[in-house]
Amino acid sequence: MKKYILLLIFFGCVSSFAQEKETLLQTFTFEEVEKKMKQTPKPIIVFNYTDWCKICFGMKQTTFKNSEVITLLNKHFYFILLNGEEKKEILFLGKNFKFLPSGSNTGVHELTKALATVHKKIAYPTTTILNSEFEIDAQLVGFYNSKKIRQVLEKLL
Repeated sequence: MKKYILLLIFFGCVSSFAQEKETLLQTFTFEEVEKKMKQTPKPIIVFNYTDWCKICFGMKQTTFKNSEVITLLNKHFYFILLNGEEKKEILFLGKNFKFLPSGSNTGVHELTKALATVHKKIAYPTTTILNSEFEIDAQLVGFYNSKKIRQVLEKLL
């Protein structure tokens, strides 16, 4: 009888943990944000990254997986991931932004150049904050942990 009770308690605990729902970060494209801004204006967070950047990967795996950061971003901002080496054109604010090759297999996207250039240089990662008028309010260069990014986001509210 004790074994059955212990088994019931064990499986009850395991099933309650399994039902815990993970909150996912909502990401948008520039085109989607432009449409959504007409109905519900919010600040825009653009995370400029590259596939080869280990610091960018670290932020994606830690900062942007933090439940408090996700809740803040989902509720009060539009979040866009922008690969600085994206090859496809992006239509935003009536302009086509393209990939600008600078070598055999290298280059930068025009939109990254516009949003992530700080002191005439682009560094990865750069988190760019646009206001509801599509103006740059801030450019956060480098790794921001969840506590630091929360502080920045909460100041904007």
